[in-house]
Amino acid sequence: MASTRSRSSVRLTRPELAVFVSGVTSMGLEILAGRMVAPEFGSSIYTWGSIIGVFLAALSLGYHRGGKRASQASNTALVWVFIATAAYIAGLILLGDFFLQMTASLPLPSRFASLPAVTLLFGPPTYLLGYVSPYAAELSNQTDVGAASGHVYAVGTVGSIIGAFATTYLLIPALSVVDIGLVFGGLSVGTALYLARPNVGPRETVWSVGIVLILVVAAVTGGIGLDDRGTTVYHTQTAYQELRVVDAGGTRTLYLDGQPHSAMDLDDPTRHVFDYTSYFHVPFLLSDDIDRVLFVGGGGFTGPRVFLEKYPNVTVDVVEIDPEVVSVAKEYFHVEESDRLNIYTMGGREYLRETNQTYDLIVLDAYRKDRVPFELTTVEFMRLTSERLDEDGILFANVISAPSGPASKFYRAEYKTINRVYPQVYSFTTAGSVVVQNIEVVATKNSTLVTRNELQARNRERDIGIYLAAEVSSYRNNEPTDDVPILRDDRAPVDSLMDPMVGQRYVIQQSNESERNESDSNATARLTGW
Repeated sequence: MASTRSRSSVRLTRPELAVFVSGVTSMGLEILAGRMVAPEFGSSIYTWGSIIGVFLAALSLGYHRGGKRASQASNTALVWVFIATAAYIAGLILLGDFFLQMTASLPLPSRFASLPAVTLLFGPPTYLLGYVSPYAAELSNQTDVGAASGHVYAVGTVGSIIGAFATTYLLIPALSVVDIGLVFGGLSVGTALYLARPNVGPRETVWSVGIVLILVVAAVTGGIGLDDRGTTVYHTQTAYQELRVVDAGGTRTLYLDGQPHSAMDLDDPTRHVFDYTSYFHVPFLLSDDIDRVLFVGGGGFTGPRVFLEKYPNVTVDVVEIDPEVVSVAKEYFHVEESDRLNIYTMGGREYLRETNQTYDLIVLDAYRKDRVPFELTTVEFMRLTSERLDEDGILFANVISAPSGPASKFYRAEYKTINRVYPQVYSFTTAGSVVVQNIEVVATKNSTLVTRNELQARNRERDIGIYLAAEVSSYRNNEPTDDVPILRDDRAPVDSLMDPMVGQRYVIQQSNESERNESDSNATARLTGW
């Protein structure tokens, strides 16, 4: 008898089950929203602020409207709330990419660029789920209004907690965005049918079958979008980002959150596909004693792979935080660990803090145009890199920014921060104009200034495996930094410094095998609302 009472005490009533599922689904969709919008708008604080704000506003409006209509609450009403939610989720995963790409072109201030997409895609289903709690409170067996409301919101919060952890730790690492949408859409349909049983009518049946068909079509097709990047050979959601490997025109490209990160010529794996990677060799003109190199950020391992090929005496260590990126590099980009290539799967700052190894060259290749780990930009981090460099060591940072104008704030703040630690800082633009581009910042512990002419002379005299006359010609020194801050652990406003770049063209020059700087070898991508 006691066992029977115990089981009945934990068994959820239908209204309670509805509240629990609404909590799971709303929180799961909120986390999923971050993954869906990142390829178009990035994952800055502005994007996440928009997501959180839209979900809270939609839930609040749903609570308000549901409370006003609570006198009409019924089990049937809850059924149709979940059917409508499932229908919208089905449309979301089928057409989500299309609407994201369309809203990315809206002329809005950069901080609010993601707001229309988040509102359009996630506002309606979240608003519908907001109806569930007041309806459930009305349908509960509690006679005390306060007790009924408190119990309902407690059950909903437990659902939200489970939805958050399940989506974060189970669904995203294991499934694609479309498949996760399929899970939540299917959960909503299943809940509707459970609430309707045993009297599932023809309307509920027809709608449920139709929604399931749309969900399956979306899962099979991957949704409808405007992606013309090429043939996808691998796609997954990692714990850190969306990852896609695409083949097009004899080139294999690694996309992280929709943005190109590394590329490899399938016929000539050590050729520099993206022109900016050739600048990785500039430190060999500043020092003739580079034997041990550390890359912070692996990606497709373009730099490490070329270094190993061109410099037989060099040993390369690579720190990459995302284990899936390492696995993909090994399987799709011809990367093999060896006595000369060591890979560490951890954060770059964590590695530098824990290692006793010193280096001749540290390459920071973990910055992206839409996401920069602020902890790898600060003066405290730069001091840590200096401590891990030999007496004549060199720091190389691949920064994405503009060299001048409003969009240059992040680059100039980083330049100023590095210059606080290193006595000499040089930079090299890769597109030669004011557009957003890869800017290579090179800092030395040697206080002697090396001029552009001296670098050109060394380029002619030294055999470093690559001719860098064009690269050295973009030499810059002594940048204006009075209007930008030094980045510190307790204040590194990276997002606001990068904000002026949004909406501007990001230019990546692609190398041509015969003439690297041919004008028709430019590949451009648009920086959209992040």
